[in-house]
Amino acid sequence: MGESATLAVHRCRFVDYTPSAITAVAFPPLPLPSISDKSKSPSVKQPLCFGTLAVGHANGNIDLCEWAGERDQQSTQAWVIRKTLPGPHPSKVDSLAFVLRYPDDLTADDTPSCSDLRLFSSGGGSDLLEWDVDRACVKRTINSQGGSIWCMAANPASSLLALGCEDGSVRLLSLVNDTLTHYRRFDRLKCRVLSIAWGPPIPQYPQKKNIDRGHDSDSDDEEDTWTDAWLVTGSSDSSIRKWDVATGRVVDRMGMDKIRGERTLVWTVGVLGDGTIVSGDSLGIVKFWDSRTCTQLHSFQGHGADVLCLAIGPEGNTVFTSGVDQKITLFSLVKTGNSDNTSGTFTRRWVQSCSRRMHSHDVRALATWPPYTVLPSSHKRRFPIEISPILASGGLDMSVVVTPAALPSTIVKVINPLSTSAHCTFEDSYHRRLAYSAGASGVPAVQVARKARLISCIRDSGVSIWRVKAGPSINDDTDSQDADPTHFPESAAWEKVLEMDLNVHTNLVASGISDDGRWLVVSDLYETKLFSLTLDAQDNHVVRRIRDFSSILQVHLPSSDTSTGGQAFRFTPDSSKLVMSTMASSYVLVIDLAGEKPRVLRRFDQHRSKNSIVHDRVIKGCKSDGDVDMVDATNNDDCSVYPQKSSTPAVVSILRMSISPDGQWLATSDDHARTHIFNLDSIQHHSVLPTFAKPTQVLAFDPRQPNILIMAFPDNSLQVYNVESRQFPAWGKEFCSNLPKRFTHAHDPVLGVAFDIASASGSDVVPQYALFWGSTWICKLSVSDSASRSLTKKRRRESTKASSLLPTDDTRGDLRIITHYRPILYLDFLASGELVVVERPLVDVLSHLPPAYFKHKYGAS
Repeated sequence: MGESATLAVHRCRFVDYTPSAITAVAFPPLPLPSISDKSKSPSVKQPLCFGTLAVGHANGNIDLCEWAGERDQQSTQAWVIRKTLPGPHPSKVDSLAFVLRYPDDLTADDTPSCSDLRLFSSGGGSDLLEWDVDRACVKRTINSQGGSIWCMAANPASSLLALGCEDGSVRLLSLVNDTLTHYRRFDRLKCRVLSIAWGPPIPQYPQKKNIDRGHDSDSDDEEDTWTDAWLVTGSSDSSIRKWDVATGRVVDRMGMDKIRGERTLVWTVGVLGDGTIVSGDSLGIVKFWDSRTCTQLHSFQGHGADVLCLAIGPEGNTVFTSGVDQKITLFSLVKTGNSDNTSGTFTRRWVQSCSRRMHSHDVRALATWPPYTVLPSSHKRRFPIEISPILASGGLDMSVVVTPAALPSTIVKVINPLSTSAHCTFEDSYHRRLAYSAGASGVPAVQVARKARLISCIRDSGVSIWRVKAGPSINDDTDSQDADPTHFPESAAWEKVLEMDLNVHTNLVASGISDDGRWLVVSDLYETKLFSLTLDAQDNHVVRRIRDFSSILQVHLPSSDTSTGGQAFRFTPDSSKLVMSTMASSYVLVIDLAGEKPRVLRRFDQHRSKNSIVHDRVIKGCKSDGDVDMVDATNNDDCSVYPQKSSTPAVVSILRMSISPDGQWLATSDDHARTHIFNLDSIQHHSVLPTFAKPTQVLAFDPRQPNILIMAFPDNSLQVYNVESRQFPAWGKEFCSNLPKRFTHAHDPVLGVAFDIASASGSDVVPQYALFWGSTWICKLSVSDSASRSLTKKRRRESTKASSLLPTDDTRGDLRIITHYRPILYLDFLASGELVVVERPLVDVLSHLPPAYFKHKYGAS
């Protein structure tokens, strides 16, 4: 198997999983600079860490994505989904907004983390939702009192949130001190408010009398005060209005172009630091306005159809627009000449620089990192020019596209954070299409029952199950699923055996199916549903729901917790036990299914304790309750004693689980990067691993050595851990430190790992190999002690040199990467030498959408 492996492959394209369209993207804002430093514009000397990317979907879900690499370094995987906030069913996300929870606690150079942020969303109704990111649920709701919310925007100080409503009014909500209350209502118009943006705030300088009286503390408070002067809205009556925030009245009105007397819709507006207003409308025109005189400065026919979104570059000298015609157009502020020979000042004007088509359907949202902060010219924020900013876009084609968006520079060499190419300018660089979500929180929505040969897939509110029939061997070249499924004869290689639509409160978040196909479990945010599957005389599946399953779970949960929803499920190999992690309370429950009715054997609360976190790390040399020996586990030289248990439990999401093939060991990992090991034979906690830089992406036990746990991370790095000895073996360290670059630098993060059953039961002479897979690739690697010893230091050096010179080849004999299956939803072995690959091609997904915008040009092919 070290040289090659021949497998029968079931290439399954009948799974009708459809990802949801992207309707909003957002990056967190940066804190406002201090007014006291007026001598020069605030600048960021060190590169900013990459912030959280929030992606809103048409089904109401919100994906929170974290940078896969080091927070301020390059990463080929870019942003990876860390957690999914399940939306109410049915619902949608139209607008997203991040605000700072306590802006005064952060400096201007800090990058806010999820704990520093508040997330708001609106979905076309009259309710504004605030999300609890830790518990993945809605924290607060408030009615707009003005009908449907069409748009929203937070002010630069994160103290007010403006809503544009159906009744033509603008509502201001107060966000001070982590509150959410109505603050003010502007004058009502006779049209809808479709877009909204805040103008630059005005710094409030201290008064001389306070300084003379020696009120130092008061003057410091006044120095850091920013006052909002005005905001701008785009309406459905062909106009843009400038509003006075203090009075709530219209200051001036700007009219848009019309065709045949029809109203022009202003879908998006933005404001620059010098007061320039940017607008995009339903005619495809992008206009620049002077906010002082409210007159038009420039007008560009940048698009062939509606302009739905715009984003402003980090320093305010670039504007990106996009919409129905799938193009992203760049507008740049350039110098045009010397207008005043005495002062030497240059005149500047906006020009349309270039356009690129990176999407296959309508583009609904744009965002840039670092984010643009609307500030006066005296306090304009500047960023290091050697790091390229990144533009993120999303739309109906369900994928987030990220691309470097730097301006041409001849001063320094600009670094591309995505590592896609040496070019970093928006016009010349290569873009990256992030794989569309294959399930909530990055966990595949598809599961496989090996013994029963079943494939299950959950949707927003339903579940489907197919059976893969046993038949003649299928080689890699056989693609029997390319044809229309309705053309298959009765002896087809697959059949759908079950289709269920469930009554749920939120979209489904997790599922599991037992290896023998007797049990099926699904869950939304509030309730876990367990089903028993049996076969009747006609070989049809009979479904019976275990009605009292929620009440059985509720007995073992806190009385204050009314939710029995689960985040992750795993059945033991003999299907006698179910292990689940609870959604709201962060417990791990071991449930016995062998009796007449399910019974909870034990509840583990190790993930709720705060004593295993010391500065986000388990510190070297500290042992408690059989923890791993940190001397063998990490090179951290710090050592301290665990603090005492806190009365307030930690709020975590346990998203990854794995059970060893012999059913003895259970591994669980949460979003705080903590991994615990449990013994299912004695049903006791066994050990806790050190936390790594990123949460675990994949957990898997080696079938040949059930005590070996393999952990994969978003940056495609690996760790090997011996559960029984509670150590990281030496061969595992050598194996993980010498991974091929083609594997670690793959453009998509690893989503799973599969082991061939034949190699698990083979002789010791045959090295064990594993199939690691991502959305667009499958990689075969030998994972064993013998395979690690066979690679000498000299061969590793030669392999590294060869891989750098020849990216398409690798001298490592146990490496094989296949890229012609894509996009992959799931991969696993059904039997010895029999592999199932579940694909969902983008062409099949787009075929269910309405036709994209297309305008034929004469003479174009």
